[in-house]
Amino acid sequence: MADEDEASSHQTKRVFINRIDSYSSKCIAKFLSTCTVGASLEEARDAEMEEEEDSLSKEQKSKVEKGTFEIVGTVSSKDEKKNFSFATEEYYSMNREELLLRLMKCDIIIYNITENTDQIDEASWAISALHADLDNFNDPKMFILISTVMTWGMSKPIDPDQPEIPFTEEDYRRRRPHPNFKDHISVEKLVVKMGKTNKYKFSTYVVASGLQYGMGENIFHFFFKTSWMGEVSEIPVFGAGSNIIPTIHVNDLASVIQNIVDFKPNTHYLVAVDDSKNTLEDIVKVISQVLGPGKIQNVTKEDAFLTKDLTQRDIDSLFVNLRMEAIVLKESLNVHWVCESGIVENINHVVEEYRQTRGLLPIRICILGPPAAGKSTVAEKICKHYKLHHIKVKDAIAECIAHLETLNQLEDEENENDEMAGGSLEFLEGLKENMDQNGGRLDDQFLIRIMRDKLNSTPCRNQGFVLDGFPKTYDQAKELFSADEDEPEDTRSRGPPFNRKIIPEYILSLNATDEFLKTRVLNLPEIAVEGTHYTQDQFPRKLASFRESNVEDETVLNYFDELEIHLEHIDITSSDDLEYLVVMEKIINILGAARNYGLTLEELEEEERRIAEERLKQLAAKKAEIERKEEEEAASRTARWEEWSKRTEEVQKVEQELLEAQTAPLRSYLMNNVMPTLTQGLIECCKAKPDDPVDFLAEYLFKNNPQV
Repeated sequence: MADEDEASSHQTKRVFINRIDSYSSKCIAKFLSTCTVGASLEEARDAEMEEEEDSLSKEQKSKVEKGTFEIVGTVSSKDEKKNFSFATEEYYSMNREELLLRLMKCDIIIYNITENTDQIDEASWAISALHADLDNFNDPKMFILISTVMTWGMSKPIDPDQPEIPFTEEDYRRRRPHPNFKDHISVEKLVVKMGKTNKYKFSTYVVASGLQYGMGENIFHFFFKTSWMGEVSEIPVFGAGSNIIPTIHVNDLASVIQNIVDFKPNTHYLVAVDDSKNTLEDIVKVISQVLGPGKIQNVTKEDAFLTKDLTQRDIDSLFVNLRMEAIVLKESLNVHWVCESGIVENINHVVEEYRQTRGLLPIRICILGPPAAGKSTVAEKICKHYKLHHIKVKDAIAECIAHLETLNQLEDEENENDEMAGGSLEFLEGLKENMDQNGGRLDDQFLIRIMRDKLNSTPCRNQGFVLDGFPKTYDQAKELFSADEDEPEDTRSRGPPFNRKIIPEYILSLNATDEFLKTRVLNLPEIAVEGTHYTQDQFPRKLASFRESNVEDETVLNYFDELEIHLEHIDITSSDDLEYLVVMEKIINILGAARNYGLTLEELEEEERRIAEERLKQLAAKKAEIERKEEEEAASRTARWEEWSKRTEEVQKVEQELLEAQTAPLRSYLMNNVMPTLTQGLIECCKAKPDDPVDFLAEYLFKNNPQV
């Protein structure tokens, strides 16, 4: 039973890795999550390793089980606390007391201090806290510190007369750190020291890693991105570029960590570098050749500090000059190398990793359809949205001729280019002669070569393209996309062999009726028709020619159909949608998300300004609308008041007239029968001045009433 428990304890090893959302820690965590415990012990690369494995005791061999690595780790921010498929647990913003409890549950503790300087202090605390709690360990634990060769940055040569002699693990006591990496070497010394107390219960290792590359890039990312973007004609090399940079592929570094866990080597300070002795210029040059414009330019070191994409750590690392050799990796471990010979020798593999990891895959599109269907307009909008290259036959021909003429002018500058320039001159002369013979047009043999070279150009390979209205026939398509001689044939495909690097992924076929197209052309302004085939005489013939060439069995659409490339038919039916909003919405749904770096800082700022301006316009429009409504309501109130006042005056006038008409008989009666007697009575009252005027007047009226 005890043997079974011991065996089961080796089935799974719990591994803690800090900052599993950072570049190298994530790669190491993903790599280990796919490995089985003890896998590197099972296969030896040479006879010596086989002998070592044969000499293992039964007890040691029992630990070589088909177990797995259970990955847990910390993340740097809450936003990054997502469900990593390779990790069973992620810890965010955990205090040290809680973190120590998690570390105590792990068999392997890996601290990576090559990327984040804030992890140096945490690594020092972790090794010290674990060492202090050594007596409470239930099982042996291993602590691995992933450091950097920058702790060797200022080391003096072993032999000043022979500076090409590389440093090895045996020289680690002589290492001198770069001034900005003194804290790193302090942690290295602490880790080595803590591992000497009880090597069985608590073993410690330091891995001095070369500059890491691969899997999307980190330190070298600036050069990869600059090359891929294609916005500069030469990729900068900071300084002379003659400094030798120790490097290692990040997956090879992960394999080294796996080997340390499995082999538990006697050497506790290891150097992890590949076999390359590449200079900075070698690395930048090969990146530019495979991914970029193919040219480099030496600039001052100070320019590196003006580059926004480079941190101080990156700059220090790029200027390191060290020759190093990993003796222990070669002699004692069983590392299955991805790039043993370095980044330069394996650049195609590294570039493909870079594209796949970052999702920088080209989008290749071909737009076909009848004339005046809007192919060029739609192509321009797709290119703007996805940042692709718009490939038009006319522009490609003009660009090719201009390039050949430039080569012809420069043919005498360098002797090594004479043969190339001679071939270019011959092709240029053939082009011009063929165009003269065909009234400005080119035969397919020339046209196909130009378009094929354009589709194979670096920008099209990197970002992708929108091929506008070409090829037009089955034979053109078959010739344009034919497979290269060195390309392996796909036996599963039933169609003709094709070049996978330039074949379009999406075929967009714009469809419209003849009546619609004729009406659209008739409504075009003269300035838009001038110099085109959309004239009243030429357009019907051009449209008829297109219809005739697309009724046979071997049309250009049939070619793509044979290759099982799905065709997307898009109907153009409305002349009111001048911006092709409906069409673009459908196309975006078909193509999906963009495969690039997204908006640049300048574009983001421009987008923010546009959004701010749009918001201000909306607020101004809303304010103006409110003011307009208030003015309308005020004017309406004024008009209603004036109307009410006018009607009130009219009513009062009518009432007054009516009152006067109704009271006329009464007034007449009073004037004729009452007022004369009353007036005379008042006069007599005034003359008599009685003590009681009212009684006097009443008596007077009673006596002098004419009706009595």
